[in-house]
Amino acid sequence: MADSDGGANFGPLAHHIDRFSEFDAKIDSAVDKVRNPALDHMFYALSSAADHSVIWHVVGGLKSVRAGSLAPARRLSKILGVESALTNGPIKALFKRPRPEGFDELVEGVDGTLPYGMRIPITSSFPSGHATAAFCAATVLSEDGNAVAWYCFAGLVASSRVYVRMHHASDVIGGAVLGLALGAVLRRVIR
Repeated sequence: MADSDGGANFGPLAHHIDRFSEFDAKIDSAVDKVRNPALDHMFYALSSAADHSVIWHVVGGLKSVRAGSLAPARRLSKILGVESALTNGPIKALFKRPRPEGFDELVEGVDGTLPYGMRIPITSSFPSGHATAAFCAATVLSEDGNAVAWYCFAGLVASSRVYVRMHHASDVIGGAVLGLALGAVLRRVIR
């Protein structure tokens, strides 16, 4: 449904959507104040390394080397495969949220790769797939007793998406919550 000026009309949800937009704008403003070349290198590299959950598959591989068995890597990869299929398929299709303001200018004229080796995402903004995968992986990996370390690392990966202007802060929070839920369910189902 559209309103009189052609925009979307969300009826009673409009107030809540405005509040999310205000929250996202405040976070973007705060992040703008701390952006610098040193953090650019760290956050862009981290965000790029987490594309397609590569960083999490590497962690699974290292856990397999340590265990002397392919089982840890295989299990984590299966869980992340299910998470990715759900997140990047029906869940993102349900929301179809546009990327943050400035995203189009960032990718205009780029042939598929952005600075620091980042790729241009092809799915909608909500929820953040990086955040969903990170918190799903952290939930599974925390079974080793190092939950604080895994969740801190997941938080860094997830927050990198706001820093690099690929997601709204609310996309990242939504992705983190979804990742926690999927991780809790999938680690019981996939052994």
